[in-house]
Amino acid sequence: MGLGSDVSLDDLIRREEAVFVARMGKTAELWQRAQRSMPGGVCSSWASSRPLPVWVSHGEGAYVWDADGTRYADMHGGYGVNAVGHANPAVVRAVQDRVARGTHFAQPTEDAIHVAEALAQRFGLPQWRFGNSGTEMTMDAFHLMRAITGRKLVVKIEGTYHGHHDSAMVSIFRSAAQLGPLHEPHRVPGPGVVQEMADLLRIVPFNDLPALERVLEQHRGQIAGMIVEPMMMNAGIIPPQPGYLEGVRQMTRDYGVLLAFDEVKTGLVVDWGGATRLFGVTPDIVCLAKALGGGLPCGAIGGTEEVMSAITDGRYDQIGTFNGNPLTMAAARATLAEVLTPDVYERAEALGERMLAGSIAALATHGQPSYGKVHGFKGSVVFHDRPARNYREFLAISTAVSHLHFLVQFNNGVFLPPWGKSESWTLSVAHGEVDADQYVANVARLGELVAGLGDRLSTLFATGSFN
Repeated sequence: MGLGSDVSLDDLIRREEAVFVARMGKTAELWQRAQRSMPGGVCSSWASSRPLPVWVSHGEGAYVWDADGTRYADMHGGYGVNAVGHANPAVVRAVQDRVARGTHFAQPTEDAIHVAEALAQRFGLPQWRFGNSGTEMTMDAFHLMRAITGRKLVVKIEGTYHGHHDSAMVSIFRSAAQLGPLHEPHRVPGPGVVQEMADLLRIVPFNDLPALERVLEQHRGQIAGMIVEPMMMNAGIIPPQPGYLEGVRQMTRDYGVLLAFDEVKTGLVVDWGGATRLFGVTPDIVCLAKALGGGLPCGAIGGTEEVMSAITDGRYDQIGTFNGNPLTMAAARATLAEVLTPDVYERAEALGERMLAGSIAALATHGQPSYGKVHGFKGSVVFHDRPARNYREFLAISTAVSHLHFLVQFNNGVFLPPWGKSESWTLSVAHGEVDADQYVANVARLGELVAGLGDRLSTLFATGSFN
């Protein structure tokens, strides 16, 4: 049913937040208790969300249960990790077998060889090392590029997130006011990062080859490398425009600059060989994490023979006590060999396309514009009238409608990442049409709710935030 003219988007959000809180008594208790011993009452700042952080009890297959016992179709996926689903039998068997034979030696086990060989086949890069998170892997990429070239500067895409180390936590904007001029974007350090680290980066917009060429020419002989998500994943999903990645690859070669793909979010979810295989452009370095470990902490960095020789000959020490941890390697081997096999991606993408088409149609019925993208297990619906090509354009889209969408989905049995505007859904091998149709039904509920706002909703496309 439509709404009267006296109802605002804020009113809708408050209503859904009230429904959320009313169902979450045990969660509220846990959160209050946790705040006495854990900053913000959560394990990671990204777990904080309005009105309450979601505390999870357990998961099985495509579903998770919150601390209050409510079941949800899990399309949060642990921020893109759980493409295998929860308690996947192959991963459970592998971990149970390994845990009974020892969980840590700080020495390699045979499973690591199988994982490295599988990644070499999938991504077309011959040599691999392991770590424990995406942050560690992109940090290694920065270090490798600088160690190999002896240069300091690295090119980064405006607005992209590459982990929370000092080299990468720059130009992660919350508002357009921070961006600076398009021809020379501001190098804004993140909290706790000094300006001197930010000044070692050069920022360019995504999908803008002329901007990249200007920077490479201006700093010829000074740039060690470029790091890029082959498709932007913290802005819904922004794919590369035709020829963009090919142009980046050619330019970096022409200027003697190493190229690293951050595939922490895309690798093993958008395609069985990641965006590297999907788009047919091979970089010098690939960084992986998230889905690789089947739910365990993981990371991997792959490179050409030339790049990885810097580790072999000691120009760079890629080290870590838990690198190649036996539990992680066992889970990753099972994930690659038994679960995320090439055949499952087509089914996941068909399911995602069903969700996207149904959602766009449902919103259109209520006069609401939207767009989206689907690749493998990943997909997104963005509440705007035209696709963003870069982060600047994406910042113009309201976060308020996205938050309302998160609340409507959660209150009706689908768990999405709480930062709904920027994060995409992650399906798993366990999801089916029932789950996809539930998502679409909830989008239709959202469309019905906001239909009463009429022309007032269009003004929100320029707000970029809510209170």
